[in-house]
Amino acid sequence: MLRNRKHIRLHGFDYASKGSYFITICTKDRLNFLGEIENKKFEFSPIGAIAYTYWNQIPKHFSHVRLGEFVIMPNHIHGIIEIVDSVGTRHGVSQH
Repeated sequence: MLRNRKHIRLHGFDYASKGSYFITICTKDRLNFLGEIENKKFEFSPIGAIAYTYWNQIPKHFSHVRLGEFVIMPNHIHGIIEIVDSVGTRHGVSQH
């Protein structure tokens, strides 16, 4: 089933330009793949632990990016990514 998705991007804005971006990544069907909250504490699932590791490795792959605060929830991730140097991109992949 195809959903009608809202277009939330600002028309004409270059999202590869310098700046801080607040992003949210949701799991498929918003299922709790990333972990569970038990006794008021978040416990990572194995997939959640991988997501944590990969998030922290983003600057190793994209030298023009710095990470701000982030939080992994059971079915989504919130984070701030700062692009500190504009580089051309093609489908999210650095051209450098």
